Amino acid sequence: MPVHVNLPPTFGQVLRDSSRTLAGMWVSSGSAINAEICAGSGLDWLLIDGEHSPLSLASIQAQLQAVAAYPVTPVVRVPVADTVLIKQYLDLGAQNLLIPMVDTPEQAAHAVAATRYPPEGVRGVGSALARAARWNRVDGYLQRANSDHVSVTVQIESATAVDHARDICRTPGVDAIFIGPSDLAASIGLIGQQAHPDVVENIHRAIAAAREAGIPVGINAFDPILARGYIDNGIDFILVGADVAILARQSEALAHTFVEGSSGTERSSY
Repeated sequence: MPVHVNLPPTFGQVLRDSSRTLAGMWVSSGSAINAEICAGSGLDWLLIDGEHSPLSLASIQAQLQAVAAYPVTPVVRVPVADTVLIKQYLDLGAQNLLIPMVDTPEQAAHAVAATRYPPEGVRGVGSALARAARWNRVDGYLQRANSDHVSVTVQIESATAVDHARDICRTPGVDAIFIGPSDLAASIGLIGQQAHPDVVENIHRAIAAAREAGIPVGINAFDPILARGYIDNGIDFILVGADVAILARQSEALAHTFVEGSSGTERSSY
């Protein structure tokens, strides 16, 4: 008799049920071993990054399989809001998607539609062939996927997106927004200056839009002081580091300690 599989709650469900900020980190190395190590860290969630990392569909699936045994929620960032890519990411078992560079409510609606089976969307049906439904071992997957098994978070990371944040947050099917300060700073001519007052003002505008719409809002903040400030102000979820950044900075620290003449120059962690 085949095993019947129950899927874990989505990131949207976890966010709704949480009474505190959910802290997570990026997994950008493409390594399933690194993903598993990070999954056992005690953090709440992991972002497996398909946008700025050398990840194939197979490597994303391997990472999802590696972290599945741990009490952590994996979110996968697609490189672009492409209907075919989103279908493939969902079919390989990514329940929770982060969609980058969403500037308008129309783009948000397009991304949501790509995650939904008809008639609510345009996702192709292939559950018998895919890990998403555990090869049809998840009872009622086709009927419940739209409402119960998929979560969509969109990224607000440009001045245009901030201007449209209120309507993006009210787009049906958008479970949460995630603010990207680095690209937001670049979009207003302040690249590398995530703490600049003009960037911070735009960040708070996006946060206010999410609060008004009643959906969770998250942010990326590798600087511990900035991160603590956002947490103290009630941000719903946050990314505070990355596997590759930790390895880079800690290996440099070892060299500074043990290699004569090695530079101790501080570098930006993001």
